[in-house]
Amino acid sequence: MNPTSSSPPSMKPDVTLSLTIPSSNHSHSFKPEERGVKLIQLLLTCANHASSGDLHRVDTCLCHISQLASVTGDSIQRLASRFATALAYRIIRRWPGLYKALSNSECKSMNIGWACHANSVFSQSFPYMSLAYLIITQTLAQAMSWDRVIHVIDLGSCDTQLWVRLLTKFAQGPMGPPRVKITCVSSNKVMLEDLGIILVKEAKNLDMSFQYNPLNVTLMDLTQDMLGVKPGEALAFVSILNLHVLLAQDDHVDTHFKVNEKNNRIKENKKMGEFLKMVHSMSPKLVLVVEQESNHNSTRLVDRFVEGLHYYSAIFDSIDTTFTIGELSDEERIRLEDMVGQEILNIVACEGLERVERHERIACWAVRFSWAGFKPVNLWVEAMEEARQVIDSCRPYGYKLVTNRPGWMICWHDRAIYSISAWVI
Repeated sequence: MNPTSSSPPSMKPDVTLSLTIPSSNHSHSFKPEERGVKLIQLLLTCANHASSGDLHRVDTCLCHISQLASVTGDSIQRLASRFATALAYRIIRRWPGLYKALSNSECKSMNIGWACHANSVFSQSFPYMSLAYLIITQTLAQAMSWDRVIHVIDLGSCDTQLWVRLLTKFAQGPMGPPRVKITCVSSNKVMLEDLGIILVKEAKNLDMSFQYNPLNVTLMDLTQDMLGVKPGEALAFVSILNLHVLLAQDDHVDTHFKVNEKNNRIKENKKMGEFLKMVHSMSPKLVLVVEQESNHNSTRLVDRFVEGLHYYSAIFDSIDTTFTIGELSDEERIRLEDMVGQEILNIVACEGLERVERHERIACWAVRFSWAGFKPVNLWVEAMEEARQVIDSCRPYGYKLVTNRPGWMICWHDRAIYSISAWVI
């Protein structure tokens, strides 16, 4: 099938690195547009100095940024505040005792309940995940409509909104409810337990033969034996914003040998390659992947900092638009931006195996899946048509769904936010 194509949104951020530190005027001295430009200049300058290890200049830049940025200001002020915090954390990592003390204090406030609530606010307030879930459930339901024993493996989302919808779709199949097994992988034990209770209850209401297999492990530690795949099962894998954690690796080798990333855009990764080949060996009918559509996997801080500013400015713009029309309270917006801020913190402050938010664009995923023996497959037309109807009904306007082979992208205006792709062996 050949869905109607649209031009993909702009992929490369249009930003110029400036090494000139602006004057120390306060926020009220600038118009909003001027303040935004100054903040971007300061942030890029600060990132460059952080990359070269010039702590005095970093401190000077952060002092200027603190006069202009604000967690309660407009979207660029709030974004700047998050990136400045991440740069500060990167610097204090040079003093392990200080860093651990601050990190422990931060972790206490970022508890499981907080994370779950923030994810819930994000899913309910913005159509990104709702659209992804709609496409995934429709595609899986149609691909497995005639299978009587189905096993779907969730690689980390544990989102009830997705899996309750999928069980309902399976129950409405042409041959009635099939036997369904859902395996969920997560390091969050409480989330796994809560999801199991909900799914077992839902399956009972649907009069469906159901088995729930919770695996309280990280994706890094997952093995084939844990999955309990049996002969005769129609198998599918679903990864929602989680597969990229397998790209985490020690980057010292690339740094030491000065690998030119422009000539080696897609670096082979042993862990990712082994994992995808393991999935391929189980002969799944379908592998569905949702990922952040940006490149935050560069070993050079400044490169991923520029990409991050471009990407997360779109996220903050969409949050700002929704917030101004009254769909979020102040507390919910702050919680939501705290969640986004944790991604920014990891991208900017961390290196090596600790840097797990290594997002890559769909073109890079296409290469990685092809190396493992997978081929892209078009998503079902019915799913895309239904998704377009949802987008048309979204308020505020500005969300788009565009094709960019081998998959689709959910966009805010002309900036791609998430990609959705499907793979077969």
